[in-house]
Amino acid sequence: MKIYLIRHARQNSKLCNVNVELSEVGKQQADLLGKRLAMYSIDLLYSSDYIRAKETAEIANAYLHAEHRVREELREIDFGELEGNTDAYNLEHYGDFLKERSTMDSDLAFPAGECGQDVWNRARKVLNEIIATNYENVAIVTHGGTIRSILAGILGMDQAHKLQFGLCLENTSITQLNYNKERQQFYVERFNDYAHLEQYSQLLRKNW
Repeated sequence: MKIYLIRHARQNSKLCNVNVELSEVGKQQADLLGKRLAMYSIDLLYSSDYIRAKETAEIANAYLHAEHRVREELREIDFGELEGNTDAYNLEHYGDFLKERSTMDSDLAFPAGECGQDVWNRARKVLNEIIATNYENVAIVTHGGTIRSILAGILGMDQAHKLQFGLCLENTSITQLNYNKERQQFYVERFNDYAHLEQYSQLLRKNW
């Protein structure tokens, strides 16, 4: 079984984890994602219930024609008091917390929010649902923080180290997991693959 973890396309706001629609660039990214996923014979499509993830899945699904299941367990990590703020505001008011979190000494929860283990505990319910099926190719449109927590979880890592998975996950990037049912084992096949965006520099996060 192949499971494709996909970060949603670009949203129309830079504020922290606001539940908003895709930007026009995001819609282009999602369209390119759909064209690429069409090569993978996707049997089933999941997404977070956040607007940016659902819209990404819906646009891509125009090429896939797969059943689309929406799960709140696939949401981004809850940033608590940091949500809805600018990066500058959070750096000014929560700088000490962010600095401590960056050391990766422990799996810190955001003030009034979640830690990585919280995210893994809910996301693994969807993974368990998927591996109990007989589908061969499943795509999941979710969020950067959630993808990192899933990777740490399946590899048995301390969630404090989830930030070691990439400084920046590109929007609509693909992280592929292979699951061996006989061994009941996950394997990480590829990470943060955004080949479908590489020839369009304006679509990359460095140019946002």
